[in-house]
Amino acid sequence: ILRPHRSLTHRAFAVMMLVLAAVFFGISLLFWSMGAWPVVGFLGLDVALIYAAFHLNYRAARTVEEVAVSSTAVVVRRISPAGRARQWQFNPFFARLVVDRLADEGVTRIRLITRGDGVTIGAFLNPADRTSFAEAFAGALTDARRGRAVS
Repeated sequence: ILRPHRSLTHRAFAVMMLVLAAVFFGISLLFWSMGAWPVVGFLGLDVALIYAAFHLNYRAARTVEEVAVSSTAVVVRRISPAGRARQWQFNPFFARLVVDRLADEGVTRIRLITRGDGVTIGAFLNPADRTSFAEAFAGALTDARRGRAVS
């Protein structure tokens, strides 16, 4: 099961927004006292936009990818933030794992392809996690092709 990592917890986000709102409120009072009252609205808009950006980021973090490998099938199931699930199923003997790498970044994309159909896996992972997952997935796919139990 793959899930996007978010380094800022919901509690830390709430604290950050309170501090940001307090700082912007103080700045707003300063501009208001100088007669530049339109700045107050723009600073409020800044706070609202920052909140909206983080809200969208946390919503995107609800994406889940489930990858199951057996000797009979490789199943990739992606659940969107809205709860819609999409599933791809591949024969492990015909599926080809394509791992794109850059020298300075590591693994940039992991794809599973068969007969022109394919799916990108773990696009939301950081390069180190993508590298780790690609190695584990390649090993599981090899084990499945050899008829060994996949762990």
